[in-house]
Amino acid sequence: MFFSHLVTSFIVSSMTIVVILLIRKLFSDQLSAKWQYNLWFLLLIALTLPFIPKQWIHFENHFNLFNINHGNRVGNASIHATEGSALSNTNWIEDFTVSVNHLNLTFLNAVLTSIWIAGMLVMAVLFLHAWFKLKKIKNTITVLNNKAILHLFERCKQDLNISKPLIVGESPLVKSPMTFGLFKTYVVLPVRLDEWLSRKDIEYIFMHELHHYKYKDIATNYLIIMYQILYWFHPLVWIAFKNMRMDREIACDMAVLKSLDEHCHADYGNAIINFADLASHSKDLAWANQFNGSKEQIKKRIEKIASFTIESKWMKLKSISIFTVIGVFVASQIPFISAMATTNDRYDFTNDRAFYEDLSDYFVGYDGSFVLYDTKANQYSIYNKDKSTLRISPNSTYKIYSALIGLESDVITKDNSIMKWNGTKYPYESWNADQNLSSAMRNSVTWYFQELNQRIPQDTIKAYLEQIGYGNSDLSGGSDYWLESSLKISPIEQVQLLSAFYTNQFGFENKNIQTVKDALILEAYNDSQLSGKTGTGNVNGKNINGWFIGYVETKDNTYFFATNIQNEDNSYGSKAAKITLSILRDKGIY
Repeated sequence: MFFSHLVTSFIVSSMTIVVILLIRKLFSDQLSAKWQYNLWFLLLIALTLPFIPKQWIHFENHFNLFNINHGNRVGNASIHATEGSALSNTNWIEDFTVSVNHLNLTFLNAVLTSIWIAGMLVMAVLFLHAWFKLKKIKNTITVLNNKAILHLFERCKQDLNISKPLIVGESPLVKSPMTFGLFKTYVVLPVRLDEWLSRKDIEYIFMHELHHYKYKDIATNYLIIMYQILYWFHPLVWIAFKNMRMDREIACDMAVLKSLDEHCHADYGNAIINFADLASHSKDLAWANQFNGSKEQIKKRIEKIASFTIESKWMKLKSISIFTVIGVFVASQIPFISAMATTNDRYDFTNDRAFYEDLSDYFVGYDGSFVLYDTKANQYSIYNKDKSTLRISPNSTYKIYSALIGLESDVITKDNSIMKWNGTKYPYESWNADQNLSSAMRNSVTWYFQELNQRIPQDTIKAYLEQIGYGNSDLSGGSDYWLESSLKISPIEQVQLLSAFYTNQFGFENKNIQTVKDALILEAYNDSQLSGKTGTGNVNGKNINGWFIGYVETKDNTYFFATNIQNEDNSYGSKAAKITLSILRDKGIY
Protein backbone atom coordinates (compact mmCIF):
# COMPACT_ATOMS: atom_id res chain seq x y z
CA MET A 1 0.00 0.00 0.00
CA PHE A 2 1.36 3.43 -0.90
CA PHE A 3 0.60 4.87 2.54
CA SER A 4 2.90 2.40 4.33
CA HIS A 5 5.56 2.95 1.66
CA LEU A 6 5.33 6.71 2.21
CA VAL A 7 5.62 6.29 5.97
CA THR A 8 8.64 4.00 5.56
CA SER A 9 10.52 6.40 3.30
CA PHE A 10 9.66 9.34 5.58
CA ILE A 11 10.88 7.60 8.72
CA VAL A 12 14.09 6.25 7.20
CA SER A 13 15.08 9.51 5.54
CA SER A 14 14.19 11.58 8.64
CA MET A 15 16.30 9.42 10.96
CA THR A 16 19.26 9.50 8.59
CA ILE A 17 19.10 13.28 8.09
CA VAL A 18 18.81 13.99 11.81
CA VAL A 19 21.77 11.71 12.58
CA ILE A 20 23.95 13.28 9.86
CA LEU A 21 23.09 16.83 10.93
CA LEU A 22 23.82 15.90 14.55
CA ILE A 23 27.14 14.26 13.66
CA ARG A 24 28.18 17.30 11.57
CA LYS A 25 27.50 19.55 14.55
CA LEU A 26 29.06 17.40 17.28
CA PHE A 27 32.09 16.21 15.34
CA SER A 28 32.82 19.18 13.10
CA ASP A 29 36.41 19.34 14.39
CA GLN A 30 36.96 15.60 13.78
CA LEU A 31 35.58 15.57 10.24
CA SER A 32 37.48 16.90 7.27
CA ALA A 33 35.53 18.88 4.68
CA LYS A 34 35.74 16.02 2.20
CA TRP A 35 34.32 13.43 4.59
CA GLN A 36 31.70 15.82 5.91
CA TYR A 37 30.45 16.08 2.34
CA ASN A 38 30.74 12.31 1.84
CA LEU A 39 28.29 11.76 4.71
CA TRP A 40 25.49 12.99 2.47
CA PHE A 41 26.05 10.10 0.06
CA LEU A 42 24.89 7.84 2.88
CA LEU A 43 21.66 9.85 2.83
CA LEU A 44 21.31 9.15 -0.90
CA ILE A 45 21.62 5.43 -0.07
CA ALA A 46 18.97 5.76 2.67
CA LEU A 47 16.66 7.60 0.27
CA THR A 48 17.08 4.76 -2.23
CA LEU A 49 16.42 1.86 0.15
CA PRO A 50 12.59 2.18 0.32
CA PHE A 51 12.45 1.98 -3.49
CA ILE A 52 14.60 -1.14 -3.81
CA PRO A 53 12.52 -4.22 -4.78
CA LYS A 54 11.62 -5.98 -1.57
CA GLN A 55 13.02 -9.35 -2.70
CA TRP A 56 16.49 -7.73 -2.84
CA ILE A 57 16.41 -6.63 0.79
CA HIS A 58 14.12 -9.24 2.34
CA PHE A 59 15.91 -10.92 5.24
CA GLU A 60 13.26 -13.18 6.62
CA ASN A 61 14.08 -16.87 6.27
CA HIS A 62 10.81 -18.58 5.61
CA PHE A 63 10.29 -21.99 7.14
CA ASN A 64 10.04 -24.54 4.34
CA LEU A 65 8.24 -27.57 5.69
CA PHE A 66 9.31 -29.78 2.81
CA ASN A 67 12.96 -28.71 2.45
CA ILE A 68 12.67 -28.77 -1.34
CA ASN A 69 15.34 -27.19 -3.54
CA HIS A 70 14.71 -23.75 -5.00
CA GLY A 71 13.70 -23.21 -8.60
CA ASN A 72 10.45 -23.32 -10.50
CA ARG A 73 9.28 -25.59 -13.26
CA VAL A 74 6.56 -23.78 -15.14
CA GLY A 75 4.02 -25.58 -17.22
CA ASN A 76 0.71 -24.85 -18.87
CA ALA A 77 -2.51 -26.78 -18.78
CA SER A 78 -6.10 -25.81 -19.40
CA ILE A 79 -8.96 -27.52 -17.60
CA HIS A 80 -12.55 -26.61 -18.34
CA ALA A 81 -15.17 -26.44 -15.61
CA THR A 82 -18.40 -28.39 -15.79
CA GLU A 83 -21.56 -28.15 -13.74
CA GLY A 84 -22.19 -30.31 -10.71
CA SER A 85 -19.96 -31.95 -8.13
CA ALA A 86 -19.13 -35.27 -6.60
CA LEU A 87 -20.86 -34.49 -3.31
CA SER A 88 -22.64 -37.19 -1.45
CA ASN A 89 -23.72 -34.75 1.25
CA THR A 90 -23.64 -30.96 0.80
CA ASN A 91 -24.89 -30.01 4.28
CA TRP A 92 -21.41 -28.88 5.33
CA ILE A 93 -21.24 -26.27 2.57
CA GLU A 94 -22.82 -23.43 4.50
CA ASP A 95 -21.47 -19.98 5.15
CA PHE A 96 -21.05 -19.00 8.78
CA THR A 97 -19.27 -15.72 9.29
CA VAL A 98 -19.40 -12.44 11.15
CA SER A 99 -18.83 -9.02 9.66
CA VAL A 100 -15.98 -6.83 10.84
CA ASN A 101 -15.93 -3.08 10.40
CA HIS A 102 -12.81 -1.52 8.92
CA LEU A 103 -11.93 2.01 7.96
CA ASN A 104 -11.66 1.92 4.20
CA LEU A 105 -8.20 3.30 3.41
CA THR A 106 -8.51 2.71 -0.32
CA PHE A 107 -9.74 6.24 -0.91
CA LEU A 108 -7.06 7.72 1.37
CA ASN A 109 -4.40 5.72 -0.43
CA ALA A 110 -5.67 6.94 -3.80
CA VAL A 111 -5.71 10.55 -2.60
CA LEU A 112 -2.17 10.34 -1.17
CA THR A 113 -0.89 8.69 -4.31
CA SER A 114 -2.52 11.37 -6.47
CA ILE A 115 -1.05 14.17 -4.34
CA TRP A 116 2.42 12.58 -4.45
CA ILE A 117 2.29 12.14 -8.22
CA ALA A 118 0.94 15.68 -8.69
CA GLY A 119 3.77 17.05 -6.56
CA MET A 120 6.34 15.12 -8.56
CA LEU A 121 4.88 16.44 -11.79
CA VAL A 122 5.07 20.01 -10.51
CA MET A 123 8.67 19.50 -9.42
CA ALA A 124 9.52 17.83 -12.73
CA VAL A 125 8.08 20.84 -14.59
CA LEU A 126 10.15 23.25 -12.49
CA PHE A 127 13.34 21.30 -13.08
CA LEU A 128 12.47 20.94 -16.75
CA HIS A 129 12.14 24.72 -16.92
CA ALA A 130 15.62 25.02 -15.37
CA TRP A 131 16.91 22.50 -17.89
CA PHE A 132 15.49 24.51 -20.79
CA LYS A 133 17.11 27.62 -19.36
CA LEU A 134 20.41 25.78 -19.26
CA LYS A 135 19.86 24.63 -22.83
CA LYS A 136 19.28 28.23 -23.84
CA ILE A 137 22.57 29.17 -22.20
CA LYS A 138 24.29 26.38 -24.09
CA ASN A 139 22.95 27.75 -27.38
CA THR A 140 24.46 31.17 -26.62
CA ILE A 141 27.92 29.89 -25.74
CA THR A 142 30.73 31.30 -27.85
CA VAL A 143 34.30 30.07 -27.89
CA LEU A 144 36.76 32.17 -25.93
CA ASN A 145 38.97 34.38 -28.15
CA ASN A 146 41.45 35.13 -25.42
CA LYS A 147 44.24 32.62 -26.09
CA ALA A 148 45.93 33.40 -22.80
CA ILE A 149 42.79 32.43 -20.89
CA LEU A 150 42.43 29.25 -23.00
CA HIS A 151 46.05 28.37 -22.29
CA LEU A 152 45.44 28.96 -18.58
CA PHE A 153 42.46 26.62 -18.69
CA GLU A 154 44.48 23.83 -20.34
CA ARG A 155 47.26 24.27 -17.79
CA CYS A 156 44.74 23.92 -14.95
CA LYS A 157 43.45 20.73 -16.57
CA GLN A 158 46.96 19.33 -16.71
CA ASP A 159 47.57 20.21 -13.06
CA LEU A 160 44.49 18.16 -12.14
CA ASN A 161 45.31 15.30 -14.56
CA ILE A 162 42.12 15.87 -16.58
CA SER A 163 42.56 14.58 -20.12
CA LYS A 164 38.98 14.52 -21.40
CA PRO A 165 38.12 17.39 -23.79
CA LEU A 166 35.98 20.04 -22.10
CA ILE A 167 34.25 22.93 -23.81
CA VAL A 168 35.14 26.30 -22.31
CA GLY A 169 33.30 29.39 -23.48
CA GLU A 170 31.35 32.44 -22.46
CA SER A 171 27.68 33.38 -22.54
CA PRO A 172 25.85 36.68 -22.02
CA LEU A 173 23.17 34.76 -20.06
CA VAL A 174 25.39 33.65 -17.17
CA LYS A 175 26.35 35.78 -14.21
CA SER A 176 28.55 33.26 -12.48
CA PRO A 177 31.04 30.71 -13.85
CA MET A 178 29.37 27.32 -14.03
CA THR A 179 29.99 23.74 -15.08
CA PHE A 180 27.30 21.48 -16.50
CA GLY A 181 26.73 18.63 -18.92
CA LEU A 182 26.88 14.95 -17.98
CA PHE A 183 28.28 13.55 -21.23
CA LYS A 184 29.48 16.73 -22.94
CA THR A 185 30.78 19.04 -20.24
CA TYR A 186 30.79 22.83 -20.52
CA VAL A 187 32.68 25.35 -18.40
CA VAL A 188 30.90 28.62 -19.07
CA LEU A 189 32.10 32.10 -18.03
CA PRO A 190 30.31 35.45 -18.01
CA VAL A 191 31.14 37.62 -21.03
CA ARG A 192 34.38 39.65 -20.70
CA LEU A 193 35.28 38.03 -17.39
CA ASP A 194 38.93 38.90 -18.06
CA GLU A 195 37.96 42.58 -17.81
CA TRP A 196 36.50 42.10 -14.33
CA LEU A 197 39.05 39.88 -12.67
CA SER A 198 42.76 39.36 -12.68
CA ARG A 199 44.41 36.42 -14.43
CA LYS A 200 45.09 34.84 -11.04
CA ASP A 201 41.45 35.11 -9.97
CA ILE A 202 40.38 33.44 -13.20
CA GLU A 203 42.87 30.65 -12.54
CA TYR A 204 41.27 30.07 -9.14
CA ILE A 205 37.83 29.95 -10.78
CA PHE A 206 39.05 27.37 -13.29
CA MET A 207 40.59 25.28 -10.51
CA HIS A 208 37.32 25.36 -8.59
CA GLU A 209 35.15 24.39 -11.58
CA LEU A 210 37.55 21.66 -12.71
CA HIS A 211 37.54 20.16 -9.23
CA HIS A 212 33.73 19.92 -9.53
CA TYR A 213 34.23 18.04 -12.77
CA LYS A 214 36.95 15.79 -11.36
CA TYR A 215 34.85 14.72 -8.37
CA LYS A 216 31.76 13.93 -10.48
CA ASP A 217 29.67 16.69 -8.89
CA ILE A 218 27.68 17.07 -12.13
CA ALA A 219 26.38 13.50 -11.77
CA THR A 220 25.62 14.19 -8.11
CA ASN A 221 23.48 17.14 -9.20
CA TYR A 222 21.35 14.80 -11.28
CA LEU A 223 20.88 12.48 -8.31
CA ILE A 224 19.89 15.35 -6.03
CA ILE A 225 17.32 16.55 -8.56
CA MET A 226 15.86 13.04 -8.86
CA TYR A 227 15.50 12.71 -5.08
CA GLN A 228 14.04 16.19 -4.73
CA ILE A 229 11.35 15.17 -7.20
CA LEU A 230 10.62 11.93 -5.32
CA TYR A 231 10.76 13.52 -1.85
CA TRP A 232 9.25 16.90 -2.67
CA PHE A 233 6.95 16.58 0.36
CA HIS A 234 9.78 16.14 2.88
CA PRO A 235 11.10 19.41 4.40
CA LEU A 236 14.10 17.67 5.99
CA VAL A 237 15.22 16.42 2.58
CA TRP A 238 15.24 20.00 1.28
CA ILE A 239 17.24 21.11 4.32
CA ALA A 240 19.64 18.21 3.85
CA PHE A 241 20.28 19.00 0.18
CA LYS A 242 20.83 22.64 0.98
CA ASN A 243 23.52 21.58 3.45
CA MET A 244 24.89 19.03 1.02
CA ARG A 245 25.39 21.68 -1.67
CA MET A 246 27.13 23.93 0.83
CA ASP A 247 29.38 21.08 2.00
CA ARG A 248 30.14 20.28 -1.63
CA GLU A 249 31.35 23.83 -2.30
CA ILE A 250 33.43 23.82 0.86
CA ALA A 251 34.94 20.43 -0.03
CA CYS A 252 35.74 21.80 -3.48
CA ASP A 253 37.36 24.89 -1.95
CA MET A 254 39.48 22.72 0.33
CA ALA A 255 40.57 20.59 -2.64
CA VAL A 256 41.65 23.74 -4.48
CA LEU A 257 43.55 25.02 -1.47
CA LYS A 258 45.30 21.68 -1.12
CA SER A 259 46.63 22.07 -4.67
CA LEU A 260 47.84 25.67 -4.09
CA ASP A 261 50.84 27.05 -2.31
CA GLU A 262 50.10 28.24 1.22
CA HIS A 263 50.70 31.90 0.36
CA CYS A 264 47.90 31.68 -2.26
CA HIS A 265 45.18 30.63 0.20
CA ALA A 266 44.22 34.18 1.15
CA ASP A 267 44.22 35.19 -2.51
CA TYR A 268 41.80 32.37 -3.30
CA GLY A 269 39.42 33.57 -0.57
CA ASN A 270 39.68 37.13 -1.84
CA ALA A 271 38.87 35.94 -5.37
CA ILE A 272 35.60 34.48 -4.10
CA ILE A 273 34.78 37.70 -2.22
CA ASN A 274 35.67 39.88 -5.20
CA PHE A 275 33.51 37.88 -7.53
CA ALA A 276 30.62 37.85 -5.06
CA ASP A 277 30.70 41.66 -5.16
CA LEU A 278 30.69 41.75 -8.95
CA ALA A 279 28.09 39.08 -9.83
CA SER A 280 24.90 37.60 -8.48
CA HIS A 281 23.95 33.97 -7.99
CA SER A 282 21.26 32.33 -10.17
CA LYS A 283 18.95 30.26 -7.95
CA ASP A 284 17.07 28.41 -10.69
CA LEU A 285 19.99 26.58 -12.31
CA ALA A 286 19.94 23.38 -10.26
CA TRP A 287 21.54 21.36 -13.07
CA ALA A 288 24.80 23.35 -12.92
CA ASN A 289 27.61 23.85 -10.42
CA GLN A 290 28.10 27.59 -9.94
CA PHE A 291 31.19 29.31 -8.59
CA ASN A 292 29.14 31.96 -6.81
CA GLY A 293 26.56 31.23 -4.10
CA SER A 294 24.24 32.77 -1.54
CA LYS A 295 25.61 35.20 1.06
CA GLU A 296 25.28 32.54 3.75
CA GLN A 297 27.20 30.04 1.66
CA ILE A 298 29.93 32.55 0.74
CA LYS A 299 30.35 33.47 4.42
CA LYS A 300 30.82 29.85 5.51
CA ARG A 301 33.18 29.14 2.63
CA ILE A 302 35.39 32.09 3.59
CA GLU A 303 35.41 30.97 7.24
CA LYS A 304 36.54 27.49 6.21
CA ILE A 305 39.19 28.90 3.85
CA ALA A 306 40.53 31.11 6.63
CA SER A 307 40.89 28.14 8.98
CA PHE A 308 42.21 25.70 6.37
CA THR A 309 44.87 23.21 7.40
CA ILE A 310 46.21 20.21 5.54
CA GLU A 311 44.31 17.07 6.51
CA SER A 312 46.47 14.96 8.82
CA LYS A 313 46.51 11.17 8.86
CA TRP A 314 44.85 11.24 12.27
CA MET A 315 42.09 13.54 10.98
CA LYS A 316 41.58 11.26 7.99
CA LEU A 317 41.36 8.19 10.24
CA LYS A 318 38.80 9.87 12.51
CA SER A 319 36.77 10.99 9.50
CA ILE A 320 36.71 7.51 8.00
CA SER A 321 35.74 6.02 11.38
CA ILE A 322 32.82 8.42 11.78
CA PHE A 323 31.74 7.78 8.19
CA THR A 324 31.85 4.02 8.81
CA VAL A 325 29.72 4.29 11.95
CA ILE A 326 27.06 6.28 10.10
CA GLY A 327 27.29 3.78 7.24
CA VAL A 328 26.57 0.95 9.69
CA PHE A 329 23.61 2.95 11.02
CA VAL A 330 22.16 3.32 7.51
CA ALA A 331 22.71 -0.40 6.81
CA SER A 332 20.99 -1.28 10.09
CA GLN A 333 17.77 0.23 8.75
CA ILE A 334 17.50 -2.38 5.98
CA PRO A 335 15.66 -4.99 8.12
CA PHE A 336 13.26 -2.25 9.30
CA ILE A 337 12.62 -1.21 5.70
CA SER A 338 12.06 -4.82 4.70
CA ALA A 339 9.52 -5.28 7.50
CA MET A 340 7.74 -1.96 6.93
CA ALA A 341 7.69 -1.97 3.15
CA THR A 342 6.49 -5.52 2.71
CA THR A 343 4.55 -5.89 5.96
CA ASN A 344 5.21 -9.61 5.42
CA ASP A 345 2.49 -9.62 2.75
CA ARG A 346 4.09 -12.20 0.50
CA TYR A 347 5.54 -15.66 0.99
CA ASP A 348 8.87 -16.36 -0.64
CA PHE A 349 8.18 -19.59 -2.53
CA THR A 350 10.42 -21.14 -5.15
CA ASN A 351 10.20 -24.83 -5.93
CA ASP A 352 11.43 -26.98 -8.77
CA ARG A 353 8.49 -29.35 -8.22
CA ALA A 354 5.85 -26.71 -8.92
CA PHE A 355 3.60 -26.95 -11.99
CA TYR A 356 1.67 -23.81 -12.96
CA GLU A 357 -1.56 -24.26 -14.84
CA ASP A 358 -4.43 -22.19 -16.17
CA LEU A 359 -7.63 -22.80 -14.21
CA SER A 360 -9.19 -19.42 -14.96
CA ASP A 361 -12.39 -21.01 -16.30
CA TYR A 362 -13.22 -22.13 -12.77
CA PHE A 363 -12.69 -18.67 -11.32
CA VAL A 364 -14.86 -16.53 -13.60
CA GLY A 365 -15.83 -13.40 -11.72
CA TYR A 366 -13.19 -13.92 -9.04
CA ASP A 367 -9.60 -12.98 -8.41
CA GLY A 368 -8.49 -16.31 -7.04
CA SER A 369 -5.85 -18.98 -6.75
CA PHE A 370 -5.65 -22.73 -6.27
CA VAL A 371 -2.80 -24.77 -4.83
CA LEU A 372 -2.67 -28.58 -4.83
CA TYR A 373 0.09 -30.71 -3.34
CA ASP A 374 0.35 -34.33 -4.49
CA THR A 375 2.15 -36.19 -1.69
CA LYS A 376 3.04 -39.26 -3.77
CA ALA A 377 4.44 -37.24 -6.68
CA ASN A 378 5.89 -34.59 -4.34
CA GLN A 379 4.56 -31.97 -6.73
CA TYR A 380 2.60 -28.72 -6.55
CA SER A 381 -0.07 -27.72 -9.05
CA ILE A 382 -0.70 -24.00 -8.82
CA TYR A 383 -3.12 -21.60 -10.47
CA ASN A 384 -2.25 -17.88 -10.30
CA LYS A 385 1.38 -17.75 -9.28
CA ASP A 386 1.12 -14.20 -7.94
CA LYS A 387 -1.95 -14.73 -5.74
CA SER A 388 -0.73 -18.10 -4.47
CA THR A 389 2.05 -16.39 -2.50
CA LEU A 390 0.06 -13.31 -1.41
CA ARG A 391 -0.76 -13.35 2.28
CA ILE A 392 -4.33 -12.54 3.21
CA SER A 393 -6.58 -13.03 6.21
CA PRO A 394 -7.25 -16.72 7.00
CA ASN A 395 -10.66 -16.07 8.57
CA SER A 396 -12.28 -19.32 9.74
CA THR A 397 -9.59 -21.56 8.25
CA TYR A 398 -7.47 -20.42 11.22
CA LYS A 399 -9.82 -22.33 13.51
CA ILE A 400 -7.91 -25.52 12.63
CA TYR A 401 -4.83 -24.19 14.40
CA SER A 402 -6.78 -22.36 17.07
CA ALA A 403 -8.23 -25.73 18.06
CA LEU A 404 -4.82 -27.40 17.92
CA ILE A 405 -3.22 -24.71 20.11
CA GLY A 406 -6.13 -25.01 22.56
CA LEU A 407 -5.56 -28.77 22.82
CA GLU A 408 -1.79 -28.43 23.14
CA SER A 409 -2.25 -25.79 25.87
CA ASP A 410 -4.68 -28.08 27.75
CA VAL A 411 -7.36 -25.41 27.66
CA ILE A 412 -9.60 -28.03 26.07
CA THR A 413 -9.25 -31.78 25.65
CA LYS A 414 -10.80 -34.34 23.34
CA ASP A 415 -13.26 -35.39 26.06
CA ASN A 416 -13.78 -31.97 27.61
CA SER A 417 -14.15 -29.23 25.02
CA ILE A 418 -17.61 -27.89 25.84
CA MET A 419 -18.14 -24.15 26.14
CA LYS A 420 -21.36 -22.65 27.42
CA TRP A 421 -23.37 -20.37 25.18
CA ASN A 422 -23.56 -16.90 26.75
CA GLY A 423 -27.11 -16.25 25.56
CA THR A 424 -26.21 -13.78 22.82
CA LYS A 425 -28.47 -14.25 19.80
CA TYR A 426 -26.51 -14.95 16.63
CA PRO A 427 -27.86 -14.98 13.06
CA TYR A 428 -27.17 -18.74 12.79
CA GLU A 429 -29.36 -20.97 14.91
CA SER A 430 -26.63 -23.56 15.31
CA TRP A 431 -24.52 -20.98 17.14
CA ASN A 432 -27.16 -20.35 19.80
CA ALA A 433 -26.32 -23.37 21.93
CA ASP A 434 -23.52 -24.91 23.95
CA GLN A 435 -20.69 -26.12 21.72
CA ASN A 436 -17.94 -28.70 21.79
CA LEU A 437 -14.95 -28.70 19.45
CA SER A 438 -16.64 -30.95 16.88
CA SER A 439 -19.84 -28.89 16.62
CA ALA A 440 -17.95 -25.59 16.74
CA MET A 441 -15.71 -26.70 13.86
CA ARG A 442 -18.58 -28.14 11.84
CA ASN A 443 -20.70 -24.99 12.19
CA SER A 444 -17.71 -22.61 12.24
CA VAL A 445 -18.90 -21.09 15.52
CA THR A 446 -16.85 -17.94 15.80
CA TRP A 447 -17.75 -17.14 19.41
CA TYR A 448 -16.40 -20.55 20.49
CA PHE A 449 -12.96 -19.87 19.05
CA GLN A 450 -12.97 -16.29 20.30
CA GLU A 451 -13.53 -17.63 23.79
CA LEU A 452 -10.86 -20.29 23.25
CA ASN A 453 -8.33 -17.63 22.21
CA GLN A 454 -9.13 -15.52 25.28
CA ARG A 455 -8.32 -18.45 27.54
CA ILE A 456 -4.82 -18.80 26.07
CA PRO A 457 -2.19 -16.11 26.78
CA GLN A 458 -1.41 -14.24 23.58
CA ASP A 459 2.33 -14.78 23.94
CA THR A 460 1.63 -18.53 24.05
CA ILE A 461 -0.39 -18.31 20.83
CA LYS A 462 2.36 -16.21 19.26
CA ALA A 463 4.99 -18.80 20.22
CA TYR A 464 2.95 -21.62 18.70
CA LEU A 465 2.31 -19.72 15.47
CA GLU A 466 6.00 -18.96 15.10
CA GLN A 467 6.86 -22.56 15.87
CA ILE A 468 4.66 -23.89 13.06
CA GLY A 469 5.49 -20.98 10.72
CA TYR A 470 1.94 -19.68 10.36
CA GLY A 471 2.00 -16.90 7.75
CA ASN A 472 3.18 -13.61 9.21
CA SER A 473 2.30 -14.68 12.80
CA ASP A 474 1.06 -11.13 13.44
CA LEU A 475 -1.37 -10.89 16.37
CA SER A 476 -1.31 -7.09 16.61
CA GLY A 477 -4.88 -6.78 15.34
CA GLY A 478 -6.48 -7.46 18.71
CA SER A 479 -8.53 -10.46 19.87
CA ASP A 480 -9.96 -11.05 16.38
CA TYR A 481 -6.58 -10.89 14.62
CA TRP A 482 -7.61 -13.74 12.30
CA LEU A 483 -10.80 -12.04 11.03
CA GLU A 484 -9.68 -9.69 8.21
CA SER A 485 -7.10 -8.20 10.52
CA SER A 486 -3.36 -8.51 11.15
CA LEU A 487 -2.83 -12.28 10.81
CA LYS A 488 -2.26 -13.27 7.17
CA ILE A 489 -1.28 -16.40 5.28
CA SER A 490 -0.87 -17.37 1.63
CA PRO A 491 -2.56 -20.30 -0.15
CA ILE A 492 0.80 -22.06 -0.58
CA GLU A 493 1.50 -21.74 3.14
CA GLN A 494 -1.96 -23.11 3.88
CA VAL A 495 -1.11 -26.23 1.89
CA GLN A 496 2.33 -26.62 3.44
CA LEU A 497 0.93 -26.25 6.94
CA LEU A 498 -1.85 -28.76 6.29
CA SER A 499 0.72 -31.29 5.09
CA ALA A 500 2.87 -30.66 8.15
CA PHE A 501 -0.21 -30.87 10.39
CA TYR A 502 -1.33 -34.13 8.77
CA THR A 503 2.04 -35.84 9.37
CA ASN A 504 2.56 -34.01 12.69
CA GLN A 505 5.84 -32.39 11.76
CA PHE A 506 5.13 -29.99 14.62
CA GLY A 507 5.96 -32.62 17.24
CA PHE A 508 2.62 -32.13 18.98
CA GLU A 509 0.68 -34.77 20.88
CA ASN A 510 -0.59 -37.30 18.32
CA LYS A 511 -3.93 -37.52 20.14
CA ASN A 512 -4.42 -33.74 19.67
CA ILE A 513 -3.60 -33.96 15.96
CA GLN A 514 -6.11 -36.80 15.60
CA THR A 515 -8.79 -34.88 17.51
CA VAL A 516 -8.53 -31.96 15.08
CA LYS A 517 -8.45 -34.36 12.11
CA ASP A 518 -11.68 -35.94 13.30
CA ALA A 519 -13.30 -32.50 13.57
CA LEU A 520 -12.29 -31.68 9.97
CA ILE A 521 -13.85 -34.73 8.29
CA LEU A 522 -16.55 -33.57 5.87
CA GLU A 523 -17.62 -36.58 3.80
CA ALA A 524 -16.53 -39.73 1.98
CA TYR A 525 -17.02 -40.67 -1.66
CA ASN A 526 -15.86 -43.73 -3.61
CA ASP A 527 -13.30 -44.88 -1.02
CA SER A 528 -11.96 -41.34 -0.69
CA GLN A 529 -12.40 -39.07 2.31
CA LEU A 530 -12.60 -35.27 2.20
CA SER A 531 -11.54 -33.15 5.16
CA GLY A 532 -11.28 -29.41 5.31
CA LYS A 533 -12.46 -26.01 6.48
CA THR A 534 -14.14 -23.12 4.73
CA GLY A 535 -13.70 -19.47 5.63
CA THR A 536 -15.45 -16.26 4.61
CA GLY A 537 -14.15 -12.75 5.15
CA ASN A 538 -16.89 -10.14 5.59
CA VAL A 539 -15.86 -6.49 5.88
CA ASN A 540 -18.44 -3.76 6.37
CA GLY A 541 -21.17 -6.19 5.36
CA LYS A 542 -19.47 -7.34 2.16
CA ASN A 543 -18.08 -10.83 1.56
CA ILE A 544 -14.68 -10.07 0.06
CA ASN A 545 -12.68 -13.20 0.83
CA GLY A 546 -13.54 -16.90 0.47
CA TRP A 547 -11.40 -19.89 1.50
CA PHE A 548 -11.58 -23.64 1.28
CA ILE A 549 -8.58 -25.61 2.49
CA GLY A 550 -8.21 -29.30 3.25
CA TYR A 551 -7.08 -32.67 1.98
CA VAL A 552 -8.37 -35.74 0.20
CA GLU A 553 -7.30 -39.17 1.41
CA THR A 554 -7.45 -41.92 -1.19
CA LYS A 555 -6.32 -45.55 -1.04
CA ASP A 556 -2.76 -44.80 -2.04
CA ASN A 557 -2.29 -41.02 -1.83
CA THR A 558 -3.13 -37.82 0.01
CA TYR A 559 -3.75 -34.51 -1.74
CA PHE A 560 -3.62 -31.19 0.09
CA PHE A 561 -5.35 -28.13 -1.38
CA ALA A 562 -6.15 -24.49 -0.75
CA THR A 563 -8.52 -22.35 -2.77
CA ASN A 564 -9.00 -18.64 -2.27
CA ILE A 565 -11.37 -16.31 -4.08
CA GLN A 566 -11.80 -12.55 -3.79
CA ASN A 567 -14.03 -9.87 -5.23
CA GLU A 568 -16.00 -6.90 -3.99
CA ASP A 569 -19.01 -8.65 -2.45
CA ASN A 570 -19.58 -12.25 -3.52
CA SER A 571 -16.70 -14.26 -2.13
CA TYR A 572 -17.96 -17.05 0.08
CA GLY A 573 -16.22 -20.05 1.55
CA SER A 574 -19.02 -22.18 0.08
CA LYS A 575 -18.26 -20.87 -3.41
CA ALA A 576 -14.56 -21.60 -2.91
CA ALA A 577 -15.55 -25.14 -1.87
CA LYS A 578 -17.66 -25.68 -5.00
CA ILE A 579 -14.83 -24.44 -7.22
CA THR A 580 -12.43 -26.78 -5.42
CA LEU A 581 -14.68 -29.80 -5.80
CA SER A 582 -15.08 -29.13 -9.52
CA ILE A 583 -11.30 -28.98 -9.96
CA LEU A 584 -10.70 -32.11 -7.87
CA ARG A 585 -13.35 -34.02 -9.79
CA ASP A 586 -11.99 -33.00 -13.18
CA LYS A 587 -8.53 -34.05 -12.06
CA GLY A 588 -9.93 -37.44 -11.02
CA ILE A 589 -8.94 -36.94 -7.39
CA TYR A 590 -12.36 -36.81 -5.72
